[in-house]
Amino acid sequence: MGEAWGVLAAVLSSSLGGTSIGATRYLVNAIDPLAIGSFRFGIGFLLLLPLAALKGDRWPARRDWTGTAGLGVLYFALFPILFNASLIFTTAARGALALSTLPLLTMVVGASLGSEALTARKSIGVLVAMVGVALALLSGLSSAPSGAWRGDLLMIAAALCMALYSIWSKPLIRRSGPMSFTATSMGIGAACLIIVSWLRGSFGPVAAFGASQWLAAGYLGAFGAALTFYLWAFALQRTTPTRVAISVCVNPIAASAVGAALLHEPLHWNLVLGIVAVFAGIWIATTERRRAQPADGLMSSEP
Repeated sequence: MGEAWGVLAAVLSSSLGGTSIGATRYLVNAIDPLAIGSFRFGIGFLLLLPLAALKGDRWPARRDWTGTAGLGVLYFALFPILFNASLIFTTAARGALALSTLPLLTMVVGASLGSEALTARKSIGVLVAMVGVALALLSGLSSAPSGAWRGDLLMIAAALCMALYSIWSKPLIRRSGPMSFTATSMGIGAACLIIVSWLRGSFGPVAAFGASQWLAAGYLGAFGAALTFYLWAFALQRTTPTRVAISVCVNPIAASAVGAALLHEPLHWNLVLGIVAVFAGIWIATTERRRAQPADGLMSSEP
């Protein structure tokens, strides 16, 4: 039952990540992507820090400080930079499809590091979910700007950062707690983004922010960062990295559904078929009998 809760938390995390795309699209017209990341993870850290203190979670031990800091930079600084940069060169649909390689990358990297067994059922589930994403985004994949391959590669690099975080963070989360670990690593990543944004003068447009911009930034911090990434860490504490990573296929589905509901974007048959395929893939990959996991020592590699 604990593993089922982990899978559900991962799906909810990815769904919230998909809804955050709308707020990001809105803010990108007013402020640059680096500053958006600074607000998102800075606010998320400020919300998680007192909650972690009140909850009484164990904080990362001294032996885990280097790994926690490295993972914070990898996931909460480098990942959003690569993610946002990729969308300069490619379309949102192609970018979402490239990001959906995350479960495949997580499965392959996890197997190569000896942290997770590579099984036929899990592989089939991952591939079915990726096909579902492709079906859901079918109408947006045909048009691509010149040089879109550069954006696709940047997004795959972002997915690799996410895969490494999911694998390397699991033993650290076990030794502390999902909320305290997420708050610590998010705070480190946010500090890096804030410093770079400050040096670039990215916060200049904030002076002209109205209520709607602050509302979007607040949503990204509370739901797109604090809750989304706490749920991701909660899921990693209870199930395998690949079973968590496959939930990212829900992200573009959720974004499309929000677009249809709030922005009156058309809802085509391929989106419905894609949703069915994605959840079928998640079911296939997460319902096989769980095998014995290797000891923490085999999973405690640090970046």
